[in-house]
Amino acid sequence: MHIALPLGKGGVILMGTNVPDSMCHTLIPGNQISLTLTPDSQAEAQRLFEGLSRGGKVNVPLEPSSWGTVFGMLTDAYGIQWMIDYHRNPDHI
Repeated sequence: MHIALPLGKGGVILMGTNVPDSMCHTLIPGNQISLTLTPDSQAEAQRLFEGLSRGGKVNVPLEPSSWGTVFGMLTDAYGIQWMIDYHRNPDHI
């Protein structure tokens, strides 16, 4: 399960989720968080995903998700985990 908590009016969202074994790898101190970017366009989502994954590892390719967004997960070259989530209709959150 997860939660999305909008903070103020700037589009900032604090998100939290559990990470079942089926979604992840072994928990190692430092890999228990992911940063999420929610760009304003699909082109920007693609640019961010390609740039952040360069030299890293794509965990989930950037593609349409079952919940109606374009979503992907990656670990960058420095070991930081990222989620890119482009909302075609931002009002659905």
